[in-house]
Amino acid sequence: MRYRLFGRTGLRVSELFLGAMTFGEQGGVGAPLPECRRILDAYAGAGGNVVDTAINYRGGASEEFLGELLHGRRDRFVLATKYTVSRDGADPNAAGNHRKNLAASLETSLRRLRTDRIDVYWVHMWDRHTPVEETMRALDDAVRAGKILYVGISDAPAWVAARANTLAEWRGWTPFAGLQVPYSLLNRDIETELLPMAESFGMSVAAWSPLGGGVLSGKYTGGSPARGGRLDGAQISDHDHRVAKEVQAVADELGATPSQVALAWVRSRSRAVHPIIGARSAEQLADDLGTLDVELPAEAAGRLEEATGFAPAFPSGFIAQTSPWVFGESNQRLDVP
Repeated sequence: MRYRLFGRTGLRVSELFLGAMTFGEQGGVGAPLPECRRILDAYAGAGGNVVDTAINYRGGASEEFLGELLHGRRDRFVLATKYTVSRDGADPNAAGNHRKNLAASLETSLRRLRTDRIDVYWVHMWDRHTPVEETMRALDDAVRAGKILYVGISDAPAWVAARANTLAEWRGWTPFAGLQVPYSLLNRDIETELLPMAESFGMSVAAWSPLGGGVLSGKYTGGSPARGGRLDGAQISDHDHRVAKEVQAVADELGATPSQVALAWVRSRSRAVHPIIGARSAEQLADDLGTLDVELPAEAAGRLEEATGFAPAFPSGFIAQTSPWVFGESNQRLDVP
């Protein structure tokens, strides 16, 4: 594991981040506490030091698990969590990026994580109903109070992040040091505006879903799906299957696994990019960590990119829309344009 600075700060962060969205069994897709301990220990043993969660992951169990797992070694990790998503669907102020929700969400996360500070506090997604000035000033107040050390923004348009950091620069507030967005061979939209913007502002980029939702992990390359049909019980397009097959071919040539190749490609795109790896077992995590030993030749990277057929276009499809899951049912009655 190698380390880089987080944005334009002196904070050292490992080149791979650990995503804790799988910590907890709520919803039937996560991992129990003993397995989460094995995952965290394996990640730390490989030199990883950034653990990323959110107030809503696994109904709050993710933060609670981490609070227990980090006991006695909290300072060895860069602990990151997020706020925005609703804490109570019946309360219109229990969601969004406004000051009231930030204060309540932050206290909830601090209590669950059993800590007095959050190392990196992410705005989980753009809230078009809250002025960005309010969000940036509220974040800066929390930094000055010592409850947050650094801030970042997730799933927002480039113009929002750029405006926020310009305001912070002008007014002496804490700027966003990191950007968290989806990035993989199947989703290269950030290369159009978000990645150049982040590089210009010196922001680190935490790339979630670097395996394209699991499509690039190798589990869909055992056969050919019917056109627009299903493979191994999952829907997969002809385009995605073509890219997955090329990833498998490169993996076979390099003696690596498809997951390792897909992660190696994301790592190779920019020094600003840090893939977020998540796992439901220590064995799965170990496979992902194997990407640290994979050197992706330029010729192989070119073949992978050619398979994507990517053409520059404005980012689309990942900016969260107002929904009951995100902002709570009461926000559907919010009387604003």
